[in-house]
Amino acid sequence: MADTQQSMDAMAELNDLRMSEEARPLYEHVKRFIKDTVDPMHEEFERLGENKTDIWSYAPGQLEALEKAKDAAKKEGLWNFFLPDADTGEGLKNLDYAYIAAELGKNPLASESMNCSAPDTGNMEVLERVGTPAQKEQWLKPLLEGKIRSAFAMTEPALPSSDAKNVSMSAVLEGDEWVLNGEKYYISGAGDPRCKIMITMVKTNDGPDVNRRQSQILVPLPHPGVTIMGPMHVFGDPDAPHGHMHIRFENVRVPKDNMLLGEGRGFEISQLRLGPGRIHHCMRSIGAAEKALDLMVVRGMTRQAFGKDLIKLGGNIEKVSRARIEIEAMRMMVLKAAKAMDVLGNKEARVWISMVKAMVPERVCAIIDDAIQIHGATGVSQWTPLARMYASQRTLRLADGPDEVHHMVVGRAETRKYTGEEEDPAMAAVWRK
Repeated sequence: MADTQQSMDAMAELNDLRMSEEARPLYEHVKRFIKDTVDPMHEEFERLGENKTDIWSYAPGQLEALEKAKDAAKKEGLWNFFLPDADTGEGLKNLDYAYIAAELGKNPLASESMNCSAPDTGNMEVLERVGTPAQKEQWLKPLLEGKIRSAFAMTEPALPSSDAKNVSMSAVLEGDEWVLNGEKYYISGAGDPRCKIMITMVKTNDGPDVNRRQSQILVPLPHPGVTIMGPMHVFGDPDAPHGHMHIRFENVRVPKDNMLLGEGRGFEISQLRLGPGRIHHCMRSIGAAEKALDLMVVRGMTRQAFGKDLIKLGGNIEKVSRARIEIEAMRMMVLKAAKAMDVLGNKEARVWISMVKAMVPERVCAIIDDAIQIHGATGVSQWTPLARMYASQRTLRLADGPDEVHHMVVGRAETRKYTGEEEDPAMAAVWRK
């Protein structure tokens, strides 16, 4: 009886998706800051960059505008609140941050303005949890201060990186140095001139335990032997100056002490970053869907064709309805996944995390696609943010594990209810990718 009551209490807690009263003032503050500071700054940032000749740099005044917003965020206490550690962040629960992340997703510079943008968020969380005092001083401190940017180098061009056991870029210990050789691609953020450190997934041994062969090592940028070959385009867009770079490592030497946590613990580190990171991505995606719906409705109500507002033509009003329904359904799912992380822990909540990671980017893509359609040719142009929004969301169906991996996690968890089989450790390792 006691076990039954405990189970019922846990389920009731899991279904309580209310934001905490402690986080609500921060949530309202973030919304005001985006409206009053970030939105005007973003317009100025885009205007200043219209005629720049080098896409891999920032036009005069752009970074100054961004830094001004960042300074204001720091002054107002809107800084690093994604971190669960109250000494370095706000100490927010995943559920509370999920509400805030949805607001950040409505403006492409909102996250960076408050030092809450990927891939820095995941890298900072890793360094905060497993970094040595020296690593924290050298890299975490300037990241927390927003003085540098970072990258996470994992995906490789010559193999299916959805199975992280395939990672083959080598790191060999020679004396007091690790020597790295191999290639990585789609390394997001490595094109930014402010990117100064990469957390790099490498293979350090061929031992019998396939889940202990990979490690994560800190590689500074720029660095001898590290060559940025060029950007990988996303639907033809290099996404400059952020960039998703193709990088070659040729006899790259870094100190032995640049290893994170210990040799063979790469999967363990991935477990730390990817659960929260996936939730952050999904909530920002919902913010993007809200932005797309807003653009869709405004366009439909302010343009006429065949004697009627566009919103009244071709089933567009139903598309608006379906978008709102989908957004609210996604929101509830992601909040439930975030709450599961708070109540059950990241590992036990991974089925919920995989549910939303498989669901959200696909549905947000469909909402953005409808918004593009109602804009006509303008929807795929540079005159609206929709084309880049779509590219970003479509890419997210591959990043942090493709749809198929997450459906496999959810489907196998469901079938185990009928078979009674234990979870396959190899599948847990795949999820950690």
